[in-house]
Amino acid sequence: MTAMKTLSVQKRENLGKGPNRRLRAEQMIPCVFYDGQGQNVALQVPAKNLYKLYDEVGRTTVFNIEYDENGKKVARSVLLWSVQYHPVKRGFTHIDFYGVDLDKEVKLVVPLDFVGVPKGTKLGGHLETYRERIAVKGKPLSIPSRVQVDISNLDVNDVLSVADLKLPEGIHAAMAANYAVVAVVMHEASETEGSA
Repeated sequence: MTAMKTLSVQKRENLGKGPNRRLRAEQMIPCVFYDGQGQNVALQVPAKNLYKLYDEVGRTTVFNIEYDENGKKVARSVLLWSVQYHPVKRGFTHIDFYGVDLDKEVKLVVPLDFVGVPKGTKLGGHLETYRERIAVKGKPLSIPSRVQVDISNLDVNDVLSVADLKLPEGIHAAMAANYAVVAVVMHEASETEGSA
């Protein structure tokens, strides 16, 4: 298992729209840390450091935040729970960190990576994707950043459902097993075809 990344953050005293606007002008992003017991801590982090970490961990990988609390270093294991973006510039405007217990299951939505070309498409079938993400449950350090799905053996009229996904050990789907993920379908010829 690779070591968890650590993001250094600072506590912030001034709250509200005005102070948050000033923070963003200084290339700092306002954040809040929440834990399962209802505690929340107002924080701030340099935008550059946050973007770098986000590129490495995304929304499904646990990492540590570290900050000073009365002269002592405090480290918390967290996930990026809520990310707010600027509507035009697309940069972060606010982040919520959610504290996790590494020994307790969490529920997360992870993207699916489809690999291969379905054999049914070579026979005139068309690939239809019904889900690009699925909800999974498991201990935080075991949850994958994405789930790979091999679709190369799908023939015409084959449907791959949640139950068919190969999930890592200790991870299970948090949605109905019969939900369709992808299928290869044969489109019927339109009624106008062949009519003269």
